[in-house]
Amino acid sequence: MRVVIAGGGSVGTAIALDLLDRHHDVTLLEQVTATAEKLKATLHGVNVMAADACEYACLVSADLRDADVVIAATGDDEDNLVVSWLSKQEFGVPRVIARINNSRNEWLFNESWGVDVSVSTPALITSLVDEAVEVGSIIKLLDLANGKMKLIEVTLAASAPAVANELTLDELRLNDAVRVVTVVRREQPLTPTPSMRFLEHDHVILMAREDATHDCADAFIG
Repeated sequence: MRVVIAGGGSVGTAIALDLLDRHHDVTLLEQVTATAEKLKATLHGVNVMAADACEYACLVSADLRDADVVIAATGDDEDNLVVSWLSKQEFGVPRVIARINNSRNEWLFNESWGVDVSVSTPALITSLVDEAVEVGSIIKLLDLANGKMKLIEVTLAASAPAVANELTLDELRLNDAVRVVTVVRREQPLTPTPSMRFLEHDHVILMAREDATHDCADAFIG
């Protein structure tokens, strides 16, 4: 795939190198000319351009219409929103991924701004902290499908209905808008089956529509 990344900071360059290792065609846009020149000398195989990704003309120069994915990875949320909007509305990029630097701005990163997937580093770190200490709570991991779907995790307590009543996945009769993606048990990922039973300390990873997370609580929180 052809991927265009806006932002040549530590996040943007790390993504660029990772995608290059995965054999993608990567273009990196960096606003500061001196920084872009340094990146050209170090990011061998990445097409580094000294360009302001918030400027329409610069995105034209980067052939954004041919991009499969745009990643707005600057350290400024306003810039990431502008890049996302231009990429989707003006260039019709199929998939736009945006970095959220300040979790208070998370509500802005949705389809109206052209964002298909948003990644909030502060929120993710908070989730990981919560995961380490919270048992029997729903931890949000990621927003998907323009925020309409949530990837969530629940660490099961002994009092969870699924555990206490020894119910199988089929017997839980989860809402159609909820799917168990995997269960991590003793550091091993397990593929969900209708006959699977749940144990205390299981980490249950679920995909749920935003309005169906209460069904997850009914099944997995005591």
